[in-house]
Amino acid sequence: MNLSNHIEGTFLKPGEALDTFLDGNLRLIQCISGYRFSIDAIFLAEFVGVKKNDVVVELGTGCGIVLLMLLIRSDLSRAIGVEVQEDLANQALRNALLNGFQDKMSVVVGDMRDCPFLPRCADLVLCNPPYRKAKSGRINPERQKAIARHEIMASLQDVLRAARHILRPKGRFALVYPAERLAHVISQMRKFQLEPKRVQVQYPSLKSRAKLVLIEGVLGGRPGLHIEPPILGQGQYSIE
Repeated sequence: MNLSNHIEGTFLKPGEALDTFLDGNLRLIQCISGYRFSIDAIFLAEFVGVKKNDVVVELGTGCGIVLLMLLIRSDLSRAIGVEVQEDLANQALRNALLNGFQDKMSVVVGDMRDCPFLPRCADLVLCNPPYRKAKSGRINPERQKAIARHEIMASLQDVLRAARHILRPKGRFALVYPAERLAHVISQMRKFQLEPKRVQVQYPSLKSRAKLVLIEGVLGGRPGLHIEPPILGQGQYSIE
């Protein structure tokens, strides 16, 4: 279901706020108490390699922050967000309109487990997936947050299977994930012919263990992994 015909202007709904980022260059509608993007999404947008005229698909786009950041800094051909939660998909589309990217960015309400795209349609697939297993730890009582954080609607294997379906040969896939699960992510990516090519590690401080890893792979790529310089703390960003 494409939401383009269901938007009546860029407006705030009850329980939403309008925030500004990137020195005022990006305006973003978000929930006040529901799901809000985290620094993980910013890291992913900064990490990924984007080429001119790329067609980019983001699985689980949330409010659209990652695609919007890419559109601001790159000359993409098309950016498409897939979001299973209709209220978040609605936010993402309104954010595209709000920032003037309605001609380049579209949002589809869909489940990545039943991929709504034809095979080999994208040059780059992105995902900031749920990190926690469905029955592990405390499940957030707010459904938006629970789906974003736990593998309730999609597992890592679901993400990789969808990416494998969407990507063109030699297309790229990138995600952000907990550092402690790096070995698992690499092994799973290789099962879907997504060869890891770049890794960047984020450390909260110089004295702490790594918290996050960012990984970019190539569909059908040859072995050969490059380790990028680390990210310390929140890097160049500070989110209020």
